[in-house]
Amino acid sequence: MESRVKTKRVCTIEPKNDIVPTRSWDAMIPEILSLIFTKIVPVEEMVRAVSLVCRGWLETVVGPYCWNEIDVEHWCRSHWNSCNAGNRRGGLLIDSVVRKLVRRSKFTVGKFCAYRLGNAGFSYVANCGRCLKVLKIPVSEITDQVVEKHAELLVNLTELDISYCLKLTSKSLEAFGKHCKFLTHLKRNMPPLELGAVVASETGDDEAFAIGNTMAELDHLEFGFARMTDHGLCTILTACKALTYLDIQGCWNVRLEGALEERCKELSVFKTPWTDVESESEGSVENDSRGDDQSSDESSSSDSA
Repeated sequence: MESRVKTKRVCTIEPKNDIVPTRSWDAMIPEILSLIFTKIVPVEEMVRAVSLVCRGWLETVVGPYCWNEIDVEHWCRSHWNSCNAGNRRGGLLIDSVVRKLVRRSKFTVGKFCAYRLGNAGFSYVANCGRCLKVLKIPVSEITDQVVEKHAELLVNLTELDISYCLKLTSKSLEAFGKHCKFLTHLKRNMPPLELGAVVASETGDDEAFAIGNTMAELDHLEFGFARMTDHGLCTILTACKALTYLDIQGCWNVRLEGALEERCKELSVFKTPWTDVESESEGSVENDSRGDDQSSDESSSSDSA
């Protein structure tokens, strides 16, 4: 008696017209969705609209994946401009939003950008500690006391922008430099002062000394309208051996006397205190020369006629 071997038939479906099966948006894993959202969706839309699309998108936005980089500077500016400039409630709301976003990140923010940040908001961001590498908070209301208290947490910070933070002094720069040993980019631009006020006031090199004495690894420094002198600039150039980019536009007390100017010209990029003035002068001279050429052409053509 012949033995019969049972075989199982396997049913396969060949794709028609080479159509590759696709996965719906709501079925994508949160890590992939977060990469897409952070590239194409503004922060305010991510919070306000994306979370309402479906459950999967809500879980992605609420989770930490979308908040490794938090850039709310545009939103902060728009919100602040819509309020009165001195409205205390505006600053409180900014700090409140920042706290919520940092909590969503599970304190894993690597890059943070904001505007008009207060002491409470800065303290919360500083709790990201070793994760934080880029911190840009221009025109913020933070003080020396809160910086000195929390700077020791930011040991991996490489890029810092504290431009127009009028309540900060050399104490904050010294605190950042003392604890942030990997800092390579610093922006500490200040608002321009009236020429009479600069001449009448005392010069100050305290911030330049703080930078030179504690930030030896700086590669990029923007120090516009600082109140330093040649002495302060010399300290920075002597201590910051890795410096390649230096912008000191508006530092009217810097004279670049002696060999100081030659040392600055050795840098890859150097913007003098008078860079904007020189550019305007060159532009006006060029326009004048074009005008002279045009007038001479017109006169010659009239003479020939």
